[in-house]
Amino acid sequence: MNIVVLVKQVPDTGAERTLSRADHLLDREDADLVLDEINERAAEEALSLKETADAHIVVVSMGPESALEAIRKVLAMGADRGIHICDDRLRGADVLTTAKVLAAAVRTVENVDLVLAGDATTDGRASAVPAVVADLLALPQVTQVRKLDVDAGRVRAERETENGEATLDAPLPALVSVTEKINEPRYPSFKGIMAAKRKPVDTVDLDDLFPGADDAEFLVTRTRVLEAVPRPARSAGIRITDDGSAGRQLAAYLIAQKLV
Repeated sequence: MNIVVLVKQVPDTGAERTLSRADHLLDREDADLVLDEINERAAEEALSLKETADAHIVVVSMGPESALEAIRKVLAMGADRGIHICDDRLRGADVLTTAKVLAAAVRTVENVDLVLAGDATTDGRASAVPAVVADLLALPQVTQVRKLDVDAGRVRAERETENGEATLDAPLPALVSVTEKINEPRYPSFKGIMAAKRKPVDTVDLDDLFPGADDAEFLVTRTRVLEAVPRPARSAGIRITDDGSAGRQLAAYLIAQKLV
């Protein structure tokens, strides 16, 4: 079985994050960058499948030079090789452009049986890239998965949404995006970290993936932020001292705010 895992390096959600003054996008230059948590769980699911079947795992990431660190982490966890899409022309790429480039990278892997991804990255939360990649590759997509089984050329998954639960079934090859409930990722061992340094990583750019293509196709920005302002400071609330009239004061406040 050949498995491709799509991962992304993102700013650490536990650290301070700021917007760039130039384009109002997330400032990644001064941010603490880490492998996206949900993508890490997708990688763990691939590794779990590898433990029960003869599988080869390719990890794919699009990003600047620093994104290589995210690829190396998944290689240290146990993946076999990496593909790093690195091209300055892709800075600020939107969902559609990102999906087109990732799909092109997946096509370079022979005989792909399963593509795994997180259902959303913590920096963008668009929750659309896996679905667009699946459409571009003409693969059945199984999204928001919390439990996955692969057997006899099919995937069977438990899916959970705000509207309820469902069990889905699809033939391979397929694309599956997972939620944070799917598993708990393993920590890379020292042996795995050392081995990852020797595992192959192919670095490619737009010219490699789209020979002869017009740059304009990838330089179109379909969305842009026109203005961003700091979050206003929180003002002090209203404290009500209960002297027997607290209930009436609270009701009056809720009515004034049109909450009741």
